[in-house]
Amino acid sequence: MIYKITLPTLDFWHSLPLPRILFLFFHQYLQAGIMYSSKEKDSEMLAHVVPSKTESPAPNADPALQITPQMEEKILRKMDLRLIPMLAVLYLLAFLDRGNIGNAKIEGMLDDLHMTGQQYSWSLTVFFFTYSAFEIPSNLLLKKLRPSRWLPIIMVAWGTVMTLMGVVESYAGLVTARVFLGVAEAGLYPGVSYYISEWYPRHKAQYRQALFFSAASVAGAFSGILAYAIAKMDGVGGYEGWRWIFILEGLLTVVVAFLGPFAIHDSPETATFLTDAERDWVLRSVRGQTTAAGPESGRATIDSEERKFRFQYVRDALTDWQIYVGILMFWGITCPLYGISYFLPSIIKDLGYTSSTAQLLTVPIYIVAAVIAVAAAWLSDRRRERSPFVFFFMALIAIGFVIVLASTNRGVPGVVYFGVFVAVAGIYAAFPGNVAWISVNLAGDYKRAAGMALHIGVGNLSGAMSSNFYRQQDAPGYILGHALELGFCVMGMVAVVALRLSYQRINRQRDALDVSMDPVEAEKLGDRSPEFRYML
Repeated sequence: MIYKITLPTLDFWHSLPLPRILFLFFHQYLQAGIMYSSKEKDSEMLAHVVPSKTESPAPNADPALQITPQMEEKILRKMDLRLIPMLAVLYLLAFLDRGNIGNAKIEGMLDDLHMTGQQYSWSLTVFFFTYSAFEIPSNLLLKKLRPSRWLPIIMVAWGTVMTLMGVVESYAGLVTARVFLGVAEAGLYPGVSYYISEWYPRHKAQYRQALFFSAASVAGAFSGILAYAIAKMDGVGGYEGWRWIFILEGLLTVVVAFLGPFAIHDSPETATFLTDAERDWVLRSVRGQTTAAGPESGRATIDSEERKFRFQYVRDALTDWQIYVGILMFWGITCPLYGISYFLPSIIKDLGYTSSTAQLLTVPIYIVAAVIAVAAAWLSDRRRERSPFVFFFMALIAIGFVIVLASTNRGVPGVVYFGVFVAVAGIYAAFPGNVAWISVNLAGDYKRAAGMALHIGVGNLSGAMSSNFYRQQDAPGYILGHALELGFCVMGMVAVVALRLSYQRINRQRDALDVSMDPVEAEKLGDRSPEFRYML
């Protein structure tokens, strides 16, 4: 059941994406302690919502449980404050731990471990084999064991592995640690992406995905600053500076993990910070029905037996065509993402800057990328469209690499730096749009969990490819690496167009059908239901 909601008028400062990010991140704990109005006051805000002219209310809708736009914004803000900051911190630490090997490299890791450039590339590659292989099992375990348990468990695991990376004595030890890091981190991004889709309506999800994913941009910036500072510990305790980068960042992850069980809420059904009316609205918005009120509400529900795991849900995901088109699109974003993440400090250093300057020059790139990503997601949610924004920012990635290729080896390092700047801005804006687009078009709890893990897992194999794009013998221009990134980006743009056209065709076919289904049966069919419409 979809309603046309008119957004409430907000103060100008609160409407802008960047202030809202700051509001979410720096006032979460203050707001978390504020008691919201009582159920009686909430109930006074309940009212009829007028459906759009092209939509009709579901026959079982209960007018008493419809809410005003003001109430909707209040609920979303409350969930933002309770959910997003902790999720963003988790991903910041994960991306920091995954990518800090690039910072360690320019601080002398290769010389101390007697490694070649090819061995460094292989140590990056092996991470993605286990990272991709374990994403589906990890997502299913998240669903089975509850987020408040599973996410802290894997945090402790990857934080421990990261700490141990700081004491490896050989190339073999580093590769082994990277293999286990992939196993431990596999469940985070697909798990949190699925988790967000269980809390937010489909037209509100990308903004939250971007808030979460922008932590990767912050990690990129923070990584450069932190590595610059930690590298000054060179010689402390008999350890080189690059070892302290691994040790301290790994220990930080383990410490934060112990906050997880208290800061992560499992689901809307069990969220104590929501009132009954708010919980009912969340479940309606996400599932098109409510399970909070129970059968006595007069609305159809799927019982708990029907929601139990069946391998059929995994099979449905494995055979869903849209996931594989989405993977091609995803590769067009993640190949440049991982290539840049692992090699950006080296690329900048090879332009003629010192190691310290190269670390610091990565900071503004990631800060600007974070702001653009959140602003783009905010606008995409307002427009209730995904594909135009994904396509535009993938085009921006391509433009960035064209600038880099055209100016490489021409004695203009500033222009090369600008091209990288443009490419990174496009990468971080396109990524959450891609994930949000696929996730909202997968219906059914377990199918969505498995499908998103498959999409992100196979999509992340691009990291294994891009880890080998930037070869040491191609420095300082790295023309081959930049050209390959550009090629994958163009392939991804073609996939965006193909996916949108396919969704449009299926939606038109379903519009032509005059079908009215039982809500329970429609939910069982998920996105294969004749009543389901794909978001474009």
